[in-house]
Amino acid sequence: MTPSIRVLLACLLVAAAPSIVAGPTQPAEDGASETFDIERFTLENGATLPSAHLRYATYGTLNRARDNAILLPSHYMADSHGYEWLIGPGKALDPARYFLIATELFGNGHSSSPSNTPEPLHGPRFPVTTIRDNVEATRRLLTEHLGITHLRAIIGFSMGGQQAFQWAVSHPRFADRIVVTSATAKTWPHGIVRLEGQIAVIEADPAFKGGDYTVAPERGIDTFGLVWAAWLFSQQWWRDELWREGAPAGTTFEQALDRFRHNFIPGADANDLILQMRTWERHDVGTTPGFGGDVRRALHAIEAPLLYMPSTTDLYFPLSDAEYEAQFIPHVLLRPIVSLWGHTAGAASNAADGKFLNQTIAEFLDAAPP
Repeated sequence: MTPSIRVLLACLLVAAAPSIVAGPTQPAEDGASETFDIERFTLENGATLPSAHLRYATYGTLNRARDNAILLPSHYMADSHGYEWLIGPGKALDPARYFLIATELFGNGHSSSPSNTPEPLHGPRFPVTTIRDNVEATRRLLTEHLGITHLRAIIGFSMGGQQAFQWAVSHPRFADRIVVTSATAKTWPHGIVRLEGQIAVIEADPAFKGGDYTVAPERGIDTFGLVWAAWLFSQQWWRDELWREGAPAGTTFEQALDRFRHNFIPGADANDLILQMRTWERHDVGTTPGFGGDVRRALHAIEAPLLYMPSTTDLYFPLSDAEYEAQFIPHVLLRPIVSLWGHTAGAASNAADGKFLNQTIAEFLDAAPP
């Protein structure tokens, strides 16, 4: 496997007023993990986390004008290193120029999750968190902990793109620009069918025991990985055997498939996997308060210029869904990623897509306001 694919799969797989814990007096090392705590964090569904923990990392330095901050919200089961394909000298996001904040979704095993929350909210009793819950926790991190009240941009891949869309609707003037790759503003019904199938194979393992397992339901998790693999790349990606790129000489199809079956998300907790899929299922900017479930009206309310980059072969977020949504966004720039790499194209899983993403995003960030 090429280094970019290894990084992507690791990221896909891994991983009342609030009382705020004070941050460090010295800037953290680039990419170092930190934790922001919120006491009694109330979710959209009315449930309250006695203590919510949001993991994040930063890159670069916030300038004196405080106008160079960019938010990078994480995708499914990823940690705060999921955007390093965009970060560095010569890439779209140079830490010498920007202050980057990479956050981790609830349920990834590091931020508050079923696996790391004590009773009475441990395991299957952990409440379902929504994309808006994640956005609200991140808003508090930015404003109350980091002292950031405005962002240069929000850039999101997959579930990170869902968060970027929600930011654009819930807080239309918080960011100058929005970038979404391989995501949509709503999880449309076909996506829910896929996610329900992947949840079902985990829950069908007798070891799962309704989420109160004493040993990991490994058979269910293995089957989940296999089902996920069928959706991750395009059909032609498999037909052209692009899985051979970077693989050891002599690797067979069966061996390549086994990597998904047995090692897709090493060490992942089953309840965490399900929690984030439930978060994914519930994503719909139309259900933002004030829009009455009308996704078109919510999209029309987006004020910031939005770079929309779907993958032409994405089976999770089809190009046709992105094209449908784009017609309702006032200042949208639709730039599909022409790729055989399916969903992963939106996170630079190969050199060609990485070059296109970095160039297009850099130009968008530097463009004059519309």
